[in-house]
Amino acid sequence: MSLSGPSSVKQQGVNRSELDRANWITRASFHRGRVEPFAQAFLDRRSRHQRHPVHDFLFTYYPFPPGKLVRWVPALGEKEPFTVELDEALPWLRDLPHQFGDGCFQLDGAQISPATFRAGAFIQSLCLGILGRPPRFSCFGLHEWAMVYRQTPDEVRHQGWNLRLPVNELAAFVESQLVCCTHFDAFRFFTAEARPLNTFQPTLESRLELEQSGCLHANMDLYKWAGKLWPWAGAELLADAFELATAGRELDMRASPYDLEALGYEPIRIETPEGREHYRQEQQALQERSVPVRNKLLAAANLILSYQSHESTPAVP
Repeated sequence: MSLSGPSSVKQQGVNRSELDRANWITRASFHRGRVEPFAQAFLDRRSRHQRHPVHDFLFTYYPFPPGKLVRWVPALGEKEPFTVELDEALPWLRDLPHQFGDGCFQLDGAQISPATFRAGAFIQSLCLGILGRPPRFSCFGLHEWAMVYRQTPDEVRHQGWNLRLPVNELAAFVESQLVCCTHFDAFRFFTAEARPLNTFQPTLESRLELEQSGCLHANMDLYKWAGKLWPWAGAELLADAFELATAGRELDMRASPYDLEALGYEPIRIETPEGREHYRQEQQALQERSVPVRNKLLAAANLILSYQSHESTPAVP
C-alpha cells in the first residue's frame, strides 16, 4: 500500500513531491549533522573498547540509543506534507505511531502510552518548579571533587587520568569550601566521607523541591527528559537538549580535579578565586542558554498531556 500522495501535482512548474521530499531530507540532514559526529565517535570508541572521560557520559549515563538520536522525526502536532514513499526518504518514520492523510504525515497522539503521560506530568512539574525559582551560582562545580574526596588515585572513577592535585591537597580544598549540591543524581556519587559536607541532602523524592536552573546537571538533564518524551517532542528539541548537555559536560570536566589537557580541555582551576569566578560566569551562561530549551520541553509536555483523558499523578519516570 502506497503512503504517497499525488506525485504529479505541480505548482508554477515545480514538482511538488520534489519540494516535499527536499524539505524532509534537508531537515533530517541538518539534524544528523548536529548529533551524528558525537554518536558515531562513541560507537567507534566502543567498538575499539576505548573510553572518553568526557563524551562517553552522554551515552552511558544518558542511555538514549545513538541510533535513535540521529533520526529526525517531527514533533507532535506538526504536520508535514510528504508526497513520496517513506521507504525512499525516511523509512523509520513508518514505524512511529502516526497518521497519514490528505498528503500529510503526523504523529498520532491517540497512541501516546500511559508511561509517556506519567513522564510528561513529572517533567511538567519539574520544569515549572525550576522556572519558578531563582538559580544558584555558588557550587563552583565541587560535585566532581566530592566524588573523589578521600579516595586514592586507584579508586577514582576515571582511571588512567591523573588528578591535578595530590589527594591531601584536594581534600583540604573541598573542606575549605561550601559544598552545596542540590542535584540528587550528582550527590549520590559523592564519596561516603563527602556526603556529610554537603549543605543539602537531596533525595529522589525531594527533586521537585530542590532542583534549580543554576545547576549544571539539572540543565544537562534536559536531554534525559527530552528522551523520555521521544518521539512526541520531536528530534529538534532532542538535539537542542543534547547540545546543551554536551556543553555542560565539557564545562563539568574542565572544572573537575582531573587533568584532561591531553584531550584539549583546559582546566578551570576552581581551587583559585579566579577559577571560581571563571566557572561562575560559564555556569551562568549555560543557565541562560538552558531557559529556552526548558520552555520548549515544558511546551512539549503540556501538549502531550493535552491528549490525556484523565488526571495523572506526577511520578519520577
